[in-house]
Amino acid sequence: MALTTLDDNTALIVIDLQNGIVALPVAPLEAHEVIERSARLADAFRGQKRPVVLVNVAGGAPGRNEQPKHAGDLPADWATLVPDLAQQRGDIIVTKKTWGAFHNTDLHEQLQQRGITQVVICGIATSIGVESTARQAYELGYNVTLATDAMTCLNAETHKNSVERIFPRLGETGTTDEVLALLK
Repeated sequence: MALTTLDDNTALIVIDLQNGIVALPVAPLEAHEVIERSARLADAFRGQKRPVVLVNVAGGAPGRNEQPKHAGDLPADWATLVPDLAQQRGDIIVTKKTWGAFHNTDLHEQLQQRGITQVVICGIATSIGVESTARQAYELGYNVTLATDAMTCLNAETHKNSVERIFPRLGETGTTDEVLALLK
């Protein structure tokens, strides 16, 4: 872990902490641990008047793949953000239909309007929504920080691969406490 600094214009992006996703079996951390740490990050960012982006997913890419698609309708509250995030009026809300939060959304424009140069990313699932969003942020020129103890995955092996092999190529990694220390 090599977290060095946070730019003055840093935003927090919280990925898919919504009823339907947090109910899935995850590893290596339990969803409640990720929710608690993500909520702490959100409170600290709000306390410093830094943008908080709350992302949910309400669909999927239309392409064909080998894994079966979910059969039937999702529960009505599936995409509802967990109340622990204490959504505020000033938060940026992004609903995505693919893995990454930048694709076919206005997230990049929203961040550019605010002069954001760096993003801190957390949430579920590490190797899917978190990694896709981190890749897109990196490609768009943002400095990327990943709060690795505020994320978990559907599989411990894919989580480990993202944290150890992919994230160091996209930005800096650190713990929730390390990010909070740099906010002070």
